[in-house]
Amino acid sequence: MSAHGDDVRTGSPGSEVPRSTVGPQEGDLERAIAAQVRAYRSAAGISVAEMAERVGISKAMLSKIENAQTSCSLTTLARLAAGLEVPVTALFRGVDAERDAVFVPAGHGAQIVRRGSRQGHLYELLGALRGPHKRMEAVLVTLTEASEVFPLFQHPGTEILYVLEGAMVYGHGESRYTMRPGDALQFDGEGPHGPEELVELPVKFLSVTAYGEHSPSS
Repeated sequence: MSAHGDDVRTGSPGSEVPRSTVGPQEGDLERAIAAQVRAYRSAAGISVAEMAERVGISKAMLSKIENAQTSCSLTTLARLAAGLEVPVTALFRGVDAERDAVFVPAGHGAQIVRRGSRQGHLYELLGALRGPHKRMEAVLVTLTEASEVFPLFQHPGTEILYVLEGAMVYGHGESRYTMRPGDALQFDGEGPHGPEELVELPVKFLSVTAYGEHSPSS
C-alpha cells in the first residue's frame, strides 16, 4: 500500500534502531575459522592427530588454528577444506554474522502522511531496509473512518497484506478481495491497488513491500 513520492514521515528520533554495520574486527576471521574447523572435525569424528596428518601440518599448528592463535595461509585453508570435505567458504561462516536490523517498539513507528490520512487513515512505518539485496518496507495501516474516495497506490516491487482486525474489500487491478483477520494478499505493486470498501471498522493490516534491484523513488 506504499505511495512513494507522497510520503512525509514524522515521529520522534530513534524510533528505528538499526544494529551496527561495522565490519569484522581484528581476530574475528581467526575465531570464525577456528570454530568452523573444530566443529567440522568433531562432527566427522576425526582426531587432531588424524586431521593434522591428513592436511599435512603439525598437531601444534592445527591446535593453534583451532584456538584462533594463528592466521592461516590460503594454501592451508584450502587443505583444511579438502580434508574436511567442505567448501573453503564454509570455514568463513560467522565472520559477517552482523546484519542490519530495525526494531520499532509498539506505538513508536514513524507516522507516514499520505493521501487519505485526513480521512481516518493512519500509516505507521515499522521499518525499512535499504542497500544491495536488502530492500523492504513494513507499514502498519489502520483505517478508522470510511472515505468517499479511497486513494489508489502504484509502486515497484511485490507487496503482501495481512489483515489483523476488521474487514474490507481490497482492490488490485480489476480484481476485488473481501479480506478478514488472517487473510493475506500478495500482488504486483505496479497494479493500481487500495481498499475499496470498509466492511467492519476499524480495519488494521500489515503491509510489507519487497523491492527488486532498483530502490523505490523518493
